Amino acid sequence: MSAIDFYFSNLNAILTRTLETQKDGMEAASRKIADCMREGGMVYTFGTGHGHLLALEIFYRAGGMACLCPILDEKLMLHISAAGSTLEERDEGWVDKLMEKYPIKAGDVLIDMSNSGRNAVPVLLAMEARKRGAYVIALTSMQHTQAVTSRNSLNLRLFEVADLVLDNGGVLGDASYQAADGSMVGATSTAVGAAMLQSIVCRVKELSVEEGFAADFFKSSNVDGGDEWNDRLIEKYRASIPGLA
Repeated sequence: MSAIDFYFSNLNAILTRTLETQKDGMEAASRKIADCMREGGMVYTFGTGHGHLLALEIFYRAGGMACLCPILDEKLMLHISAAGSTLEERDEGWVDKLMEKYPIKAGDVLIDMSNSGRNAVPVLLAMEARKRGAYVIALTSMQHTQAVTSRNSLNLRLFEVADLVLDNGGVLGDASYQAADGSMVGATSTAVGAAMLQSIVCRVKELSVEEGFAADFFKSSNVDGGDEWNDRLIEKYRASIPGLA
């Protein structure tokens, strides 16, 4: 089996297992988000390093929820200093800075993404969000996080401080393919995480139709009428979502 065949076969197996083991959790997440939208709350997404890719996956996306705000800072992402972002996410001082810009409140939902779940910023952010009355959904790798110790002063990992935990089914270290020289490549957390998030978005939309509550979703800007549709939503949410307009 070639490496390409292996990666796809393994990814398909993880996706199948994820649907079987995490469906109830994704349903619970969808219902909490639907409740948040119904009551006029905000859905926040957060991830450091490659986790920020998932924070952006369902933001300002064709078919994406309009009341969704990614928590972003360049120093916690990869495009300024990839190596530097690794160190920054271990700094407990970040949480106050992020909360000043993104005022998470009671009734909101935070989807907090960290594959290892061990570093300070995602853990302490989850704790502060819950303290403020928000509902926290953790997206993590249970195999990885249970195999490592925490890297914060509270000695806690993300799954230990969240209201709901979703497991991306990844292996320790994320890389899934062992090459002939023994090295590991082929991460799965982003592909599986994106599928889980998009399935939740679909279910939230389905719930809004079934239960008859107002819910705003973006359209593609590259279809006729998309710009006009999205401009209305941008104007509605621009004041509460930094970076939207």
